[in-house]
Amino acid sequence: MALTLRSSTSFLSPLDPSSKLHKAEDAPPSCVSLPLAPGRATATTRRLRLARAAPVEHASAAREAMLHGGGGGGGRRRGTPVYVMLPLDTVGPGGQLSRARTLAASLMALRSAGVDGVMVDVWWGVVEREGPGRYDWEAYAELVRMVERAGLRLQMVMSFHQCGGNVGDSCNIPLPGWVLEEVSSNPDMVYTDRSGRRNPEYISLGGDALPVLKGRTPIQVYSDYMRSFRDRFRDYLGNVIMEIQVGLGPCGELRYPSYPEAKGTWRFPGIGEFQCYDKYMRASLQAAAQAAGHEEWGRSGPHNTGEYRQFPEETGFFRRDGTWSTEYGHFFLEWYSGMLLEHGDRVLAAAEAVFRGTGATISAKVAGIHWHYRTRSHAAELTAGYYNTRHHDGYAPIALMLAKRGAVLNFTCMEMRDEQQPEHANCSPELLVQQVRAASRAARVELAGENALERYDESAFSQVVGTAGGAALSAFTYLRMNKKLFDADNWRQFVSFVKAMADGGKRAALPSCDTEHSDLYVGFLDAAKQKRTPEAAAAL
Repeated sequence: MALTLRSSTSFLSPLDPSSKLHKAEDAPPSCVSLPLAPGRATATTRRLRLARAAPVEHASAAREAMLHGGGGGGGRRRGTPVYVMLPLDTVGPGGQLSRARTLAASLMALRSAGVDGVMVDVWWGVVEREGPGRYDWEAYAELVRMVERAGLRLQMVMSFHQCGGNVGDSCNIPLPGWVLEEVSSNPDMVYTDRSGRRNPEYISLGGDALPVLKGRTPIQVYSDYMRSFRDRFRDYLGNVIMEIQVGLGPCGELRYPSYPEAKGTWRFPGIGEFQCYDKYMRASLQAAAQAAGHEEWGRSGPHNTGEYRQFPEETGFFRRDGTWSTEYGHFFLEWYSGMLLEHGDRVLAAAEAVFRGTGATISAKVAGIHWHYRTRSHAAELTAGYYNTRHHDGYAPIALMLAKRGAVLNFTCMEMRDEQQPEHANCSPELLVQQVRAASRAARVELAGENALERYDESAFSQVVGTAGGAALSAFTYLRMNKKLFDADNWRQFVSFVKAMADGGKRAALPSCDTEHSDLYVGFLDAAKQKRTPEAAAAL
């Protein structure tokens, strides 16, 4: 029995785009046959099956295009570059590169599909785990070299938050142990809700300018971390490492941890809770109230905001004509959202100073909080720190702050349609994306996108393609590379999606030789005499 591979590029000997002996437009799709042991074809088709490979000219364009503007002499490509998020534990808690052989094969598969590059979290809790100023970049250096060999590019996230306790978190990577020791002795270093519940996902912005981390401020710690990263990867910045996404809060997003899933604290579509009750945030609120001439407003946060799982109309603050619309409500929301903006500006200013002149773009991620968007108060956005209501634009100030720092605005929920959301949640991801797009255009800041949830269906992909064209996205990062992505049907959809993004919305076509719509298998294709490696077995 034979397995037929139909691919437009070879994994073993990729075309050199600079070679004069090979022209992409002249190279026909290749058809190769490999023998398979009897009885193995059915089992193999269950995992790591890649459908139709992208045409050669698309893969070549992916290698030549530069993130956020195209590179070389070919000018800007027509479509939207697509990146793929790597698994959260690509570099594990102990500082090791996970499943290296499987990862290398997967990167080649992504490249064959025309993907521009991959995104990876650079965990603070991994790199600086041994102590203050003791950085271990070795696993990430190995990854950078691997990505370079695959002909891909990198978006690297300065992940100053913990992994674990939120939607999609598949592993647990806490903040560095020495940081948690400081938190243990001073719990007010982390965000706190009205009932006193502490959240260890991210250091509270209330202490940004205070030497609470072994004599350094959090901003200094983040700056030192990024500077060490720059020095270690200087030769790759701007050519392999194209973008530095700067973590600004939980999940790396510019927001408060207002809807934590850990231990069932929050459940969709709850309104969440304000996170302003650590002593540093309370001191700031008190000072702001005194400056406003209303000392009584600084004694505590609002008292009638309900609980994490409640709906707006169940609270005095968020209901239709609730406290949010009063003079006090405006004061509090301006202060709360303003503190978040100032935090983002401080961290991005540090990143701008570190990465200026390296050729790498900096970006920041904003959460797509689409539930209760159709209500007047937009309660879930307010608790997260976005002062966005029926009468107040919360995204224009964010876009202006990012424009000031030359950062790309990376927004989520690009795959969602209003009609697919539960009616009781008053969602509107489409209107939310439109609002953020308008804010980015007005501020003249680049807009990039992500999908909020794992999706493999035609509806989600077509929604992203349409949004990318209408919003002129500078890049789209797909969440996430895993076993499901390489299942045959999912991979077919994904390859077609990447091609459509590159072509500005056109659907992908099969290579002319692939008249049978056969699958392309990637990974470790074992014949009867081959022994599967542990890494390959883990991927199947």
